[in-house]
Amino acid sequence: MNRIDIKFKQLRKAGKKAFIAFITAGDPSLKDTERLVVAFEKAGADIVELGVPFSDPLADGPTIQAASFRALQRGVTVKKILATVQRIRRVSEVPIALMTYYNPVFHFGEERFVKAAMAAGVDGVIIPDLPVEESGALRRHAKAAGLSTIFLLAPTTTKERMPGILNASTGFVYFVSVAGVTGARKTVPREIAKNIRLAKTMTDEPICVGFGVSTPREVTDIAAIADGVIVGSAIVKQVEKYAGRKGMVSSVAGFVSSLVKAAHN
Repeated sequence: MNRIDIKFKQLRKAGKKAFIAFITAGDPSLKDTERLVVAFEKAGADIVELGVPFSDPLADGPTIQAASFRALQRGVTVKKILATVQRIRRVSEVPIALMTYYNPVFHFGEERFVKAAMAAGVDGVIIPDLPVEESGALRRHAKAAGLSTIFLLAPTTTKERMPGILNASTGFVYFVSVAGVTGARKTVPREIAKNIRLAKTMTDEPICVGFGVSTPREVTDIAAIADGVIVGSAIVKQVEKYAGRKGMVSSVAGFVSSLVKAAHN
């Protein structure tokens, strides 16, 4: 078991739900990313997702798109992100998943990417634009190395495709709460519970909900029906708000702490 598997085993034993925090790697800087991840762990975050900046982030809304653009302008690359994870591993054992698009993985080389990610201390990978039907080679390399492959279920996923996605997912299943891109929303769709119950009849993997979750109240509501809650855009907004200010890390970590408490309680 890698760190993600161990974390969910611990949470289940304690009767708690997972809180997963997303930030864009390299925004506002890779050094800040390093500091934020360590602070998130201290704030109680169970898993951290690091977004790999990409020029055409199809699944991301304007908040994360802007963060990716800022990071790319600063020269952030996959290799630099992996080096950042290596530095984080000197002081932290928080599970880390990379959320990337397939283009950077393809250019890196699937097998080489998996080996480099594992060597750096990455525990899982999420690739929104890689269909499970075309992921066989990547999954073989990941399974051999012990890297979790986390696939997305969407509200539009058909019942025919669900088993394939669930069977391919290791670590956890990323359940997309809304049709569309990432971004904070005012309400969380009511049909989520029904879809999660259906998915749970087909897999024993934890199911975590993301996209559109932004407040402690929403985190509490989602945690009541899922195994974990993922918050991204709302945290990235906090990073943008406090970037360049003294106390940026502590301010963002304070916001994360409020979300953690909502998930755990």
